[in-house]
Amino acid sequence: MIDKKIKIIGIGDEGQNGLLPIYKKYIFESELLVGGERLLNLFPEYHGEKRVIKGGLKNLIDDLAQESRRVVILASGDPLFYGIGSYLGKKLKVEIYPYLSSIQLAFSRMNESWQDAYVTSVHGRSIQGLIQRINGREKIALLTDDINTPAKIAQYLRSYHVDEYLAFVAENLGGENERCGYYELEELENIDFSPLNVVILKKVKKVKVWSFGIADNEFHQRKPEKGLITKKEIRSLSLMELNLKEDSVVWDIGTCTGSIAIEASLIAKNGQVFAIEKSELDLENCYKNQVKFRTDFTVIKGKAPDYLHTFSEPDAVFIGGTAGNMDDILAACCSRLKEGGRIVLNAVTIENLVQAVEGFKQNGFETTITLAQISRSKPILQLTRFDALNPIYIITAKHKEGVI
Repeated sequence: MIDKKIKIIGIGDEGQNGLLPIYKKYIFESELLVGGERLLNLFPEYHGEKRVIKGGLKNLIDDLAQESRRVVILASGDPLFYGIGSYLGKKLKVEIYPYLSSIQLAFSRMNESWQDAYVTSVHGRSIQGLIQRINGREKIALLTDDINTPAKIAQYLRSYHVDEYLAFVAENLGGENERCGYYELEELENIDFSPLNVVILKKVKKVKVWSFGIADNEFHQRKPEKGLITKKEIRSLSLMELNLKEDSVVWDIGTCTGSIAIEASLIAKNGQVFAIEKSELDLENCYKNQVKFRTDFTVIKGKAPDYLHTFSEPDAVFIGGTAGNMDDILAACCSRLKEGGRIVLNAVTIENLVQAVEGFKQNGFETTITLAQISRSKPILQLTRFDALNPIYIITAKHKEGVI
């Protein structure tokens, strides 16, 4: 590779007119100009070789690593803001010259500060999980694409009964066809926008935001058979044992009402949660609870270990029910668990406790066990007594040290 650094130059919708003279000089003095077709078309008078970026970047990086000519790469806005700058900077010797990011321009059109905004992207990404990432935040900036459009985003949010935000959509920022405006989410569902747009959500009224340790009676449950739920105290202890991070991948086996999966989603906002449940009635309540608590995770109707192979490899697994398939479920979970991960199994009977500990041992896992005996206060006339909940064995399993 040559000693000269490749220059990555950010550019806006106004093209050459928005560039500093020194940046234009770099571009027209280069011998190879690389970028998306739209950006390359902004320089019709360029006399060097043009190369369109298509597909993955590996071949491009391999070629540029051997390039002896002066190279400039064009990028949209700030190359280090959800752009190619960071990735290329780790693979090649580069100098980066940013333009204003689309988010920065959008907030300027609103006359709003943006240092306190939560910024995320659904550009080229699944919209799943967006609701728990943004729920409760005061100011949100969203990068969109031609699939996750402002209309699609509005429909998605309204499916979770979101109505506390006013949307600001900024199209073609810096270009001749720039258009900006405020919209209610309901009206946003039926409007088409240019593919080049940014959505800002600004909270205009307060709503309840759920936090760790949701009361049992808040969940939709089976009636009249209430009680098919991991109780709050056991749920909290089990989630603590799972040791979740913001980006954890979590499995919830036998999710029932979805209480564990829901609270896991509130913790692992940037991760993924997968749940499986065989009961149609319980699944109906799980779906209702997803909407109520604004959590968007994958739920499969089935009986584990079926379908577990379709889930991403987990950092944490919660097993609330096995329906007689404990050995097969443990084998499937233990074989897929990532290094450093944990499996937490709740057992009610001594027989299930023994079977679980032996099953983990056979799969090369070590266990710790907590016996949780919880009592709750209950009024009786003018006095107070305690009602005991069923004792629960909380079994936490991890890879044996040095064994993966």
